[in-house]
Amino acid sequence: MAAARTAVRGLSTDELSSIRDSLAAGRKPKVVFTASAGQIEGQTGQVVELTDPDVSDEFVVVRFGRDELPFSPTDLAVAPRGAGRAAAAKSTAAKAAPPAEEPPPGPGLLPPAAPAPAPAKSAVPAPREETKVTTSTVEEPAEAAPRPAKRAAKTAKPKGPAGLTVTLAYADGEWTVAAAQGSKSLAKPYVIRPAEALKMVALVDVPGVHEAVEQIMASERAEAESQAEKLRAELAEIEARLAELRDVG
Repeated sequence: MAAARTAVRGLSTDELSSIRDSLAAGRKPKVVFTASAGQIEGQTGQVVELTDPDVSDEFVVVRFGRDELPFSPTDLAVAPRGAGRAAAAKSTAAKAAPPAEEPPPGPGLLPPAAPAPAPAKSAVPAPREETKVTTSTVEEPAEAAPRPAKRAAKTAKPKGPAGLTVTLAYADGEWTVAAAQGSKSLAKPYVIRPAEALKMVALVDVPGVHEAVEQIMASERAEAESQAEKLRAELAEIEARLAELRDVG
């Protein structure tokens, strides 16, 4: 009787974080395929990359044989210690197993029984001995019904480009823009004019964002008007002083 399978859950958030740390350290952690991976259930592979989960649910790239295929966390589980050596030993034992013995021949294929020796002549005839040949019927095992095929192994999907992120930020009275694709920085934060920032914000149809930007611009206007008023007062004092100097001359 076959042993019942133990339900294997997929990779948890902590396990994915541990795998990410291992990849950063130059290691390729081993994983085992779960039942949701299809016909390769129970076999092991090595994680070689974690892509962006926002782009695709299948962001765990696993090296299986000569292929590198993407899988979702539910298709994988952390491989127990010694999983690779156990699989290799099982494969070696299967190759070294002796061939199964052939079943004995069926009815009608047994060799004929040797004839009984002729009885010696005597005055009293000896009773006839009956020779019985017992044949055994060997039932050939019925062919096992083919097991329904599980979900076919996942076809490798073409790997698309990494996600692009553009960030518009406001701090210390300046608007800045930055861009990155995946983990690669395309443009470090650089300063843009408020008018350009407002054009970008106008593309975002979110009321809360517009209200926050209006508050920032109102504060900027008030500060600019205050500085302009102060400069006008200083300029008036300088012009008055210049007029006095002209009258003296």
